[in-house]
Amino acid sequence: MKMKTALAAFVGVFMAGGLAFAGQADDIQWIAKCMKDNAREGASPDVVSKYCTCMTAKMPESETLSVSAWEKTHPTEMAACEKEAGWK
Repeated sequence: MKMKTALAAFVGVFMAGGLAFAGQADDIQWIAKCMKDNAREGASPDVVSKYCTCMTAKMPESETLSVSAWEKTHPTEMAACEKEAGWK
């Protein structure tokens, strides 16, 4: 339940901030999917949100893989985002 609340708050903040561009709307969807995929990995919702936001920022705009699929082929980016998010 905490993850759903955190996800709703995260999406709400971005929508309230006026993210009207298609690329940014796509990022919100990627981040939401990433948060759902990582909800049971043992990190707090805040850490998962930071990690997913970082990974989404590192992915090219043309990428069609989910964050969960992309991270498997980009371990350097994954490690950097884990460190940035404080994932332990």
